[in-house]
Amino acid sequence: MPFARASPPTAAINFPVFPFPSYTGITDADIADLWAYLKTVPPVDQANRPHDTKPPFGARIFVAAWKTLNFKPGPFKPDPNLSEQMNRGAYLVDVIGHCGECHTPRNAVGGLQRDRWLAGNPDGPEGDLVPNITPDRETGIGRWTDDDLDSLFRMGMIPDGDFVGGGMAEVVENTTAHLNESDLRAVIAYLRALPPIRHKVESKKKPS
Repeated sequence: MPFARASPPTAAINFPVFPFPSYTGITDADIADLWAYLKTVPPVDQANRPHDTKPPFGARIFVAAWKTLNFKPGPFKPDPNLSEQMNRGAYLVDVIGHCGECHTPRNAVGGLQRDRWLAGNPDGPEGDLVPNITPDRETGIGRWTDDDLDSLFRMGMIPDGDFVGGGMAEVVENTTAHLNESDLRAVIAYLRALPPIRHKVESKKKPS
């Protein structure tokens, strides 16, 4: 998707919502590759959307305190207890893909609950439910086969024959459907290696 030129600064004291707690782990080589690609994208003369974060999260004065509580800078470090393939999957899922930003529940101030990593979020983007993707057999993907996960990432189909929608449909179309075979296997291996977390995610939206 083409990048828009930045709109002129305004008097609003807001900051953009951006998954930098995940992106901090990107390697220097991958950042260089991403920048080389972005420089090839044609510019689009279009104003950016205004910030729409709710108070007090839109005030820059609170960013430093929030980062102290919820941000740990530094590159991705492989887990010595995981195989090379699983560590590759962890990098793709937790850093490049920043899956935890949607699939992990947040605390009262918007920080990720690390003890419930990827265990589902009842209040994801646009207020939608985001499912548990840990290998718990009752509330997660523990009963899914590798073929089920392959179908999800390649074409968005889940085991019951339905297809994902919303933000996840965009993730499949723009990202996971383009994974090479090695990286796809690494993502699946990593998800299999996660500790299963029993967490039944229920929507906070009131029935209309």
